[in-house]
Amino acid sequence: MAYFSTYFRWLSGQRRCMIAACTNVQSDESTASFSFAEALKSLKTENDAVRRRSSRQGLWMAVAVYVAFALPDRWLIPDVAPVTIAARFAVATIALLAFEILRLANAKTVWLDITCAAALLVGYVGWLYPAIATRDVTAMSYYMIFGAIFMMGANLFFSFPFRLSVITSGLVLCAFFITIVEFFPSSQTYKLAFGMFYISCFTFTSFVNWRLNVERRNVLLNAAEARHQHWEASERGRSLLELSHTDYLTGISNRRALDRRLDECWAAWKDERRDFSVFLIDVDFFKRFNDRYGHQEGDRCLTVIANALKAVVESSDGMIGRYGGEEFIVVMPAALPKVAMTLAEKIRMEVESLAIAHDERPDDMSTVTVSIGVAFTREKVGEKVERIVREADLALYNAKASGRNCIRSFDPLLPRPDDHAGKLVPLLAAAIDRKLVSLVYQPIFDVTNGKARAVEALMRLRMPDGTAVSPKTFIPVAERSGAILELGRWAIETACRDILMTDRMATVSVNVSPIQLRSPGFAASVADILARCGVCGSRLALEVTEGLDMDMQSEVLKCIADLRALGVEIWLDDFGCGFAGLSWLRAIEFQTVKVDRTFLHDCSNPRGLMMLQDMIALIRNRGNTILVEGVETAAQFSLLKDLRIDRVQGFHMGMPVSAELLSAA
Repeated sequence: MAYFSTYFRWLSGQRRCMIAACTNVQSDESTASFSFAEALKSLKTENDAVRRRSSRQGLWMAVAVYVAFALPDRWLIPDVAPVTIAARFAVATIALLAFEILRLANAKTVWLDITCAAALLVGYVGWLYPAIATRDVTAMSYYMIFGAIFMMGANLFFSFPFRLSVITSGLVLCAFFITIVEFFPSSQTYKLAFGMFYISCFTFTSFVNWRLNVERRNVLLNAAEARHQHWEASERGRSLLELSHTDYLTGISNRRALDRRLDECWAAWKDERRDFSVFLIDVDFFKRFNDRYGHQEGDRCLTVIANALKAVVESSDGMIGRYGGEEFIVVMPAALPKVAMTLAEKIRMEVESLAIAHDERPDDMSTVTVSIGVAFTREKVGEKVERIVREADLALYNAKASGRNCIRSFDPLLPRPDDHAGKLVPLLAAAIDRKLVSLVYQPIFDVTNGKARAVEALMRLRMPDGTAVSPKTFIPVAERSGAILELGRWAIETACRDILMTDRMATVSVNVSPIQLRSPGFAASVADILARCGVCGSRLALEVTEGLDMDMQSEVLKCIADLRALGVEIWLDDFGCGFAGLSWLRAIEFQTVKVDRTFLHDCSNPRGLMMLQDMIALIRNRGNTILVEGVETAAQFSLLKDLRIDRVQGFHMGMPVSAELLSAA
């Protein structure tokens, strides 16, 4: 029974130890590394704490049982009972005092074990030698059998190290043999039988103690390994979580992490009226920077700016992230308008002080700068967090309209930044009815046979007085106003009627906006157009521009899947000009990938040529049709022919013309 009692006590202690290990593992994970040796060391420390508590409880229980045996002393050996009882109380008192003093002094666990072992040995000897003086020899001869309890206690009851257990139980055995041989008158048969019993107890309990120590060691090693593996798994999980919230280029927070932070700040403002502000930061003329210095330098520029902004923002307890392309967003909790504007100015000056060369700016500046739009929480900000971001965006447009390299805060009383082109909004709404919008078509040639098999439809807009409006001007306004939805449907239907119904070309491609792809029923409207025009969906291609700020949202992917089901081809336009191209290639099966014109124009130097070759190899390995746009010279066409490009497009091959002139050509 003693064995089983001890074994279950030990298992319970180990279980508590391992639970403590799992509970405290997070504190260990804060270290840069956590080796198996460190895990083992921490578990030994925790195991020692469990053993100290267990030893204390065990000693108090053993003392209680030891003192309780005073009653059998009065019954079995009454003549010496006063002495043996006094010895019991003296040993018990001294043992408990010694143990508690050492415990309060934070003595090592080994000294507590030695104290318990000494208490067992002294308790046995202190009782035995007064007891053998009794006249009740017969009663004492049977009473001595209880001495085996001390041996079992050393080996089984207390969780002593094996060496200490063997020494203690061995001394108990020696004390017994000295007593029975030298001081106790009995027959040789009695001595032999009793001796064999004690030796058997010593052997079996020592063996069990050895097994228990081996098991303890194995459990400790397994727990250490489990803790180490748990730490490694937690580290991997933490790394993956960090990656999912980190922009891979700049190393700062990405859109996902910023959206979560915005939601938290918004909830705090709605519930507790804890104010916060939002900055939208845009790198001025970044497209020109990329065109002039190349995309690698553009990436380096964004990284340098991001690091500088991070240092400024985080020192003010804010959070910064990349919002998309060359835009950054800052969330500042509990920032007063004056404090926020001061921080925004500090950000602007920090970027300007970087003095990153930018020779292609159309203004008087020659270094990279940023424009910043700031919005604050206010009573009429609306019911959704997107509203404050939209207001920061409007403030940013205002900053750009004010000449860039400046800061503007949102003011609901001021005209919207695009109101300088605000006349375009009603114009776009009526453009179709007033026939102010039209399509021109640029041919796309197969390199192998030199024939035009497809055309790209390009939208054009003119003012009522005949003045042409650049697509770079009216397309963003159309997207922000929502007019792009109607214009987009019109463009698809017009291209189908002009090109496909008349069989002018086998295929026509039309550019689509992310707003169209997110719009419910867009795929259905395309299906309706194809049905009314009586043309096959495989002859229509929709171009998605890589540089567009469009996340891989479920509605976008579903819309693309629905379009694919109609047979419509999905092309990736301007591949390489943005930062999402590779992710898009993984998520969407594009029939054709159009390489951005900048890669072709950079081929005048070996580095640019190598970049184009690498880009082509990547696309070709994926099995997509390769189309290079921006072919403006015969030399460029010859180069693409040598590179075995599938299709080309550009002014050298053909200018954008109306459908009628396309037929004539």
